[in-house]
Amino acid sequence: MPSLLIADDHPLFRAALKQAARDALGEVELFEGDSLDAVLALLEARPQIDLVLLDLHMPGNHGLAGLAAVRAQYPGVAVIVVSANDDPRVVRRALDHGAAGYLPKSAGLDDLRDAIRTVLACDTWLPPLLRASVARAQSAPADAALASRLASLSPQQFRVLTLVADGLLNKQIADRLDIQERTVKAHLTAIFERLGVRNRTQASVILRELELTDPARRIEG
Repeated sequence: MPSLLIADDHPLFRAALKQAARDALGEVELFEGDSLDAVLALLEARPQIDLVLLDLHMPGNHGLAGLAAVRAQYPGVAVIVVSANDDPRVVRRALDHGAAGYLPKSAGLDDLRDAIRTVLACDTWLPPLLRASVARAQSAPADAALASRLASLSPQQFRVLTLVADGLLNKQIADRLDIQERTVKAHLTAIFERLGVRNRTQASVILRELELTDPARRIEG
């Protein structure tokens, strides 16, 4: 039985995705998360999860950082990005950072079902109306390099990087991850080397480069 995690902070949209998953697959095990922390905790607790439907803009996730976190820490889990942002350049970036599919929130139920089936069959899915424009969107060299560097981090190193970007000190990171402070320092040394940076500030900037503007908030403003 396939196992899906629906990651979105809007209950009504989660309900629509759950129904689409049931329509597409029949027998399916479903989990829900309304923040990036909840998503990562569920992936840790439920290693059987096959696919995450991930909102780009939910608590704790401001763009592609959440996608990078899931791909770095749980590389065996497929991810379909679900977003109100249908800019072909953003879609291209999401694919470069490891998404197996990209689903605009304006998509119909048929697209939802097709995306889920396609990605679970180990193929990549894009909405028909976006395929040509995404194919024309060139991968940014900086993005490709960044994706490669982030992918070189171990799951624990990525967790440390995330906490550094949140402003935590080494002792706080050690307490949060239940490891020794010297282990944190060893991870930071490896992180700096693999990301090609010299200090914590530069490492934090790496994650901020993955942030995106939320179209919904832009409209509201």
